[in-house]
Amino acid sequence: MKSVVLAEKPSVARDIARVLHCAQKQNGALEGQKYIVTWALGHLVTLADPEAYDKKYEKWDLATLPMLPDTQKLVVIPQTNKQYQAVKKQLLRNDVSDVIIATDAGREGELVARWILEKAGSHKPIKRLWISSVTDKAIREGFASLKNGHEYDNLYRAAAARAEADWLVGMNGTRALTCKYNAQLSCGRVQTPTLAIINKREEEIRSFQPKEYYGLSLKAGDVQFLWKDHRSGSSRTFNKEWMEKLAAQLKEADHPSVTVTSVQKRKRIIHSPGLYDLTTLQREAGQKYGFSPKETLNIMQRLYENHKVLTYPRTDSRYITKDIVPTLKERLQAVCTGPYRTIAASILKKPIRADNSFVNDAKVSDHHAIIPTEEYVVLEHMTNEERKVYDMVVRRFLAVLSEPCVCEEVSVEAKAGGETFFTRGEVMKVPGFRSVYTEGYQDEDEEEEEGFSVSGSQALPELSQGQKLLIKNISLRNGKTKPPARFTESTLLAAMENPVKYMESQDKKAARTLGETGGLGTVATRADIIDKLFSSFLMEKRGNEIHLTAKGRQLLTLVPEDLRKPELTASWEMKLSDIASGRLQQKTFLTEIRSYTEQIVQEVKAGQGTYRHENMTSKICPVCGKHLLAVNGKTSRMLVCEDRECGYRETVARITNARCPGCHKKMELIKKGNDEIFVCVCGHKEKLSAFQARREKEGAGVKKADVQRYMKKQNAEAGAPVNNALAEALSGIKL
Repeated sequence: MKSVVLAEKPSVARDIARVLHCAQKQNGALEGQKYIVTWALGHLVTLADPEAYDKKYEKWDLATLPMLPDTQKLVVIPQTNKQYQAVKKQLLRNDVSDVIIATDAGREGELVARWILEKAGSHKPIKRLWISSVTDKAIREGFASLKNGHEYDNLYRAAAARAEADWLVGMNGTRALTCKYNAQLSCGRVQTPTLAIINKREEEIRSFQPKEYYGLSLKAGDVQFLWKDHRSGSSRTFNKEWMEKLAAQLKEADHPSVTVTSVQKRKRIIHSPGLYDLTTLQREAGQKYGFSPKETLNIMQRLYENHKVLTYPRTDSRYITKDIVPTLKERLQAVCTGPYRTIAASILKKPIRADNSFVNDAKVSDHHAIIPTEEYVVLEHMTNEERKVYDMVVRRFLAVLSEPCVCEEVSVEAKAGGETFFTRGEVMKVPGFRSVYTEGYQDEDEEEEEGFSVSGSQALPELSQGQKLLIKNISLRNGKTKPPARFTESTLLAAMENPVKYMESQDKKAARTLGETGGLGTVATRADIIDKLFSSFLMEKRGNEIHLTAKGRQLLTLVPEDLRKPELTASWEMKLSDIASGRLQQKTFLTEIRSYTEQIVQEVKAGQGTYRHENMTSKICPVCGKHLLAVNGKTSRMLVCEDRECGYRETVARITNARCPGCHKKMELIKKGNDEIFVCVCGHKEKLSAFQARREKEGAGVKKADVQRYMKKQNAEAGAPVNNALAEALSGIKL
């Protein structure tokens, strides 16, 4: 008898098949003497659409809401039906005794496998492969210690409860809003609070009134001093007259000088920041390289699945477990190449330090922090983007294993004109982990302080208490208070991870729940949520900044109040966690959700708001004759039909990777009739044909075939459906 191994993706299945010596190709599977390895393509099975329960749901009508089926039906996703049938055939073979679930080790991975088994009608015994990397060694060790599959039954129940709850609230809420206001509107327990967070920031910016502030700087000897308020410790004041008076007083004095009143030296030990979890990595990759959260996750998936050089990316932990510590030496040896050779070799010469700053079993749930695997890396096989993300993870790993940085901080206070002035400097004693970063290092939590500051890295001469320094220069400084910064994708990720300060209520229990559950969404879903908000035109990018669209702002006024609050998703995640640990029954949770769904629908039905398109153009849809709406996608400008049943759209302009020959910024490709023209913000314009000719002449290696392939891909993307699977369902609305 044989075992079927069910993986989540073909690439992982191939790796498992190689380790298990399954080389015989079957339809959608690889077979060996003891195992048959098959695979999903992500989800092969999903929850049925409403019309599968009752024909009356085919028409979108407020009168048919809420939709609350007694039991949820599973259906095969049409696009992946062929692979589902191949998997089902292997599962139901007479010579198969059991099934080994080898999907991603987490809540959604469990759901992928269990839904397939349930839909296929497989009741054979199950085992679970639970690994954090897909190296040959990890796969062999995982198969040597397979778990009883039923140990993860509660994890599956939590995943199924999450899916059903999102279906009930999402489907009913979306249909109710769409029918009530005759516009393509959608809502959800994560996307709507995320929109509300952006809206709150925009309100703060709109209501902000800038105020001018002042400070005083003076140079005494070779040292730069700043005035400091002796009461508040601030280096700024809003009293301009007082600063001007002090400056004049010092300038008019005979032989103006400062008297040093205190010199404090202290040894400062700075430890490396923690290892990466997915959200922290996405944020920093966005800040450093401009990668979107989705791009960073996709790059990480390739480094995990294809190159096998990094561990499982969808983790919310920044710690490793004690059982990983014995493998650290082997992981260091694996990265001992290229730019990391010297640092890794120096760490290997000493006993490896593994303290509780990054080793803590209690702070690891499903998966530990992202670290290198024991697989030897070939940097030449990576793309430029993969190298950048890999470099970030490896350098952080090396930094954590390095010695702390030790420096001597010198803080000096002085008096002049009866006022306090200060300066500070820093002397590096032991670079420690900072030597890992070749381009300098900035603390994770280091934020630019509003006001005036002196450089902490300046070299100070030896100063002593009572010493007088002649003032050489006095200057009045001024600045303006700034409003809160608009969100970028990186800072929005951080807000989703820690949304407590955006809560409308001051409920301490809810705030604690948000902290314990990791905020809005999960590390695995936040990038998709952000992309969905862009693709449904609820928010748009202007440069790197995120702005709400008129559609997004209106949606927030129409959606039920509870759905706008971060507290809702926090309470859901806490209850799902309780289901996964066996403390709460799945049925109890879903009973609450059904009641909540009824409440949402009633609120929408009773709503008194209105919705109008504020982005309507004078252009007419060539398909149905209605007006087109101007919308900004994440990387393009489009015209889409106002009629959601029509679904027509055309791309007007798209941001490309082509660089301007003048300022080297990315150019837009604009379609005008049959012509396509590159346009840059600096004013440069160039026809596509001229661009191709120039690039060929420059020897950039761009061939006509490459450009045609690129254009074909752009056109395919332009013709793709506007929204995801849930929103696609809106195209069939009949009001």
